[in-house]
Amino acid sequence: MKEYEVVVIGSGAGLIVLQNALAHGFSTALVDKGPAGGTCLNLGCIPSKMLIYPADRVTEVRDASRLGIAADVREVDFAGIMKRMEEVVARGEAHVREGISHSGDLDFYEGEGHFVDAGTIEIQGERIRGKKVIIASGARPSVPDIKGIDKTDILTNESVLRLRKRPGSMIILGGGYIAAEYAHFFAAMGTDVTVVQRNERLVPDEEPEISEALRKELSERMKVLTGTEAVAIEKSVRGRLVTVRDRKSGREAALSADAVFAATGRTSNADLLKVGNAGIETDGRNYIKVNERFETTQKNIWAFGDAIGKKMFRHAANREATIVFHNALHNAKETLDYQTVPHAVFSRPEIASVGLTENEARRRYPVRELLVGRANYSDVARGEAMRDEAGFCKAIVRKDSGKVLGFHIIGPHASILIQEVVVAMANDLSIWQLNKGIHIHPSLTEVIISTFGNLDAPEPAWSR
Repeated sequence: MKEYEVVVIGSGAGLIVLQNALAHGFSTALVDKGPAGGTCLNLGCIPSKMLIYPADRVTEVRDASRLGIAADVREVDFAGIMKRMEEVVARGEAHVREGISHSGDLDFYEGEGHFVDAGTIEIQGERIRGKKVIIASGARPSVPDIKGIDKTDILTNESVLRLRKRPGSMIILGGGYIAAEYAHFFAAMGTDVTVVQRNERLVPDEEPEISEALRKELSERMKVLTGTEAVAIEKSVRGRLVTVRDRKSGREAALSADAVFAATGRTSNADLLKVGNAGIETDGRNYIKVNERFETTQKNIWAFGDAIGKKMFRHAANREATIVFHNALHNAKETLDYQTVPHAVFSRPEIASVGLTENEARRRYPVRELLVGRANYSDVARGEAMRDEAGFCKAIVRKDSGKVLGFHIIGPHASILIQEVVVAMANDLSIWQLNKGIHIHPSLTEVIISTFGNLDAPEPAWSR
């Protein structure tokens, strides 16, 4: 049985640890069930954004009338868009495989592995040992427990990428980030979309005002049912028949569509690894338990990324990977301040957030220590020129220090605008220090400064 100083499980952000380990001369093995490059490259960030960009352009054309421009989308080449996405992903995976093959000091064990004991991993009958093991095994779609779903072909964020013919109609189960993004995509392509969300809010982790703004905007292009759960699915003459129930009234209704897309969350691949054999504990949702330094409950084994279920975004995993490398192989004690990790939802309108929501801030700090500010895109010249009436920003700030606790945006270019605040928070800058930077006029970035300029005491809890 071959032994290595470092064994990395997973070829997504795990490659960052692997590359650093090789560069520092550690004997290293990679265990990966594929596809090479992990979820982001093959099944998540990259393919979905390749699809959403043309969807943005379609909706932009259709919305041009508010600027006095009469324009129509004559045709959407759905198959062509899907093919282009597939080609980009294939090139990316090939690039990763080429990099792995040219790493002469690396042993690559391709296949689904599992722990035999702490430090011993078996891959298709072959066993290896690692003095230090890094788990970056990712996650997979979580399919809801709905009557008949096991007998009905449904789409997930993985299988949807294999479509070559646009469904005429689609029911999307879920209202989180994946649901919001694909609802936008398919509606733009011309599919008749119905979103069925159990929660009373879409993207419920966002600020309530942002959730409502997204619901309102999406409802102009599709049917959005919140507070509604799917209770049964069956095949029908048309395609799929979904029985839904209003969670408040208990009333049921039948919805039919060509396809059903389950976007109801993700689950860690920890169970596939049989981490219990290694003495690694998981929580009630199957995510691997780690401390603030990403150490598992078993000595010399670390875990990060989607496998631990904290911030399930590739940019978060990239930073975690660097920290894990230093902690595992250089005995450092680095941690990550998750409050400074931003995220974006590439729906239309786009959403971006960093830090605490107002409710989270109220739970953590006395209300008298908080200031809350808001500004609409239309408050600045560039936003008015865009005729954007829905976009806005919201800030939560410490009153005494001027430090930003949270910032939330919905509207065009949200994922770009948020970066200024992310840098300020990561460097512990106050809003007064941030305001020293001169903002171009007229530019959309002025809405950030306008938001801070509107800070005031938050509303009392009884008035909310």
